[in-house]
Amino acid sequence: MDIATRVYNHKWKIDPIIRSLIDTDFYKLLMCQSVFRNKPETEVTFSLINRSTTVPLANLIDEGELREQLDHIRSLSLSRGESTWLRGNTFYGKRQMFRPDFMEWFENLRLPAYHLERIGDQYELTFEGKWHEVMLWEISALAVLMELRSRAVLNDMGRFELQVLYARAMTRVWEKIEQLRDIDGLSIADFGTRRRHGFLWQDWCVQAMREGLGSKFTGTSNCLIAMRREVEAIGTNAHELPMVYSALAADDTALAQAPYEVLSDWHDEHEGNLRIILPDTYGTQGFLDHAPDWLAGWTGIRIDSGDPAAGAEVAIKWWQERGEDPQNKRVIFSDGLDVAKIAELQGQFAARTKVSFGWGTLLTNDFRGLVPDDRLAPFSLVCKAISANGKPTVKLSDNPEKAMGPRSEITRYKRVFGVGDQEPIEVVV
Repeated sequence: MDIATRVYNHKWKIDPIIRSLIDTDFYKLLMCQSVFRNKPETEVTFSLINRSTTVPLANLIDEGELREQLDHIRSLSLSRGESTWLRGNTFYGKRQMFRPDFMEWFENLRLPAYHLERIGDQYELTFEGKWHEVMLWEISALAVLMELRSRAVLNDMGRFELQVLYARAMTRVWEKIEQLRDIDGLSIADFGTRRRHGFLWQDWCVQAMREGLGSKFTGTSNCLIAMRREVEAIGTNAHELPMVYSALAADDTALAQAPYEVLSDWHDEHEGNLRIILPDTYGTQGFLDHAPDWLAGWTGIRIDSGDPAAGAEVAIKWWQERGEDPQNKRVIFSDGLDVAKIAELQGQFAARTKVSFGWGTLLTNDFRGLVPDDRLAPFSLVCKAISANGKPTVKLSDNPEKAMGPRSEITRYKRVFGVGDQEPIEVVV
C-alpha cells in the first residue's frame, strides 16, 4: 500500500477513521460481554481526558470534521462477515467465545449519542448511557482524535514530502523490528489501537511485525485487523471494570472487595490465558496482599504502571509466597514500551517467568522528530469512565501521575486500599 498517496488523496468519506464497530481492541468486546451479563442496568459516563495539555486539540481539529467522524461511527453496525467471525472463530483456544444473546444484541447495536463542546483550546467529549453501550465509544473516540490530529499536521504537506515522511517512519519501525528479532524467546503483540497515528499505519505496522518477527509476533489487539490479516486477536481486561464496580460499592467494606468481585465474575466466564490479573488500579502491592487464594492459580499478571521491573518482582514474590512456581506464570508488560525497555525486561525476567509484551503507542505512533516542532509526537490522551450510577470513579494506579477522580474520593480510596507514598513517573504515552 502506498500510504503517502492514500493520505495525500484521502477524503473522510473514502477513508473514514473508524471503518467498523470491531475496529476496536479485543479486550473491549470481552469486557462488554461481561458487563452485558453482570451489570446490564448500570449507567455510566465516559469522558475524554487530555493529559498532554500542551497539545491544543480544539485549535488543531475542526469541530465540524470531528462531528462528521463521530456521526459516521453512529451509523455503523456489524457486517455479516464480522458477525460470522466473532461467532465462529476460535479465540484463546475457545470456540464461541461470544455468547449468542450477546451477539444478538451486538448485531443490532448502534452507538448512543455523544456530547461535544469546545472549552478553551480543548474539547469536552462525553458519552452517557448503559455501560455496555457507551463503553464501546472509548477506543473509537481516542482513535478519531489521534488521527484527526495527525491529519491536521499532514494537511499542508506535499506529495513528495509525505512520501519521505512515511519512508522515514517505516524505516524506523523496521529498524526496531530488526533489533527485536535478535531477542531470544520474545513474545510480543500489537496493543497500539487507541493512540495510533492512523488505521492504515497500524495495519502496516502489524504486517511488518508479522513478516519481520514471525512466531515472535503473537497477534494484535485490533479485532478488524486481526480478522483481515488472519492473526490472533489479543486482550483480556482493563482498569474500567474495577473502577466502575468500586464506584457502585455501598460502603468502605464493599469498596475493598470490589476489585476481587470483578475477577470473580471474570473467573466464571473465562479460563486459561484469559485469566490475567490487572492488579494496579488501586495499588499492586495492596491488591496482592489481600487477594483471595484462588487468584494465585490464575495464569498471569499484566504490569501497566509504575516501575515495570519492580511490579514484576512483586508478582514473582507473591506467587512464591502462595506456593506457585513463577516459571509457570506469565507476566505481561504493557506500559510505555519501546525496544530498549523490551530488551531489558526480557533479559531480566525470561529465566524466572514467562514474559510477554503488549507494544502500544511507540509501535503505532512513533513519528517523534520527523516533522518540524515535533508536531506528530505521540501524546497522552485517554477516555475513561468518570461516573457510575451518578457516583464518581477513581483510579489510583502505581504511578500517582495517572491517578484520576475527585480529590476527596482519591483520599478515601487510598485509605481503604492502604496506598501510601508513591513515586511519580513521567507519563510518556
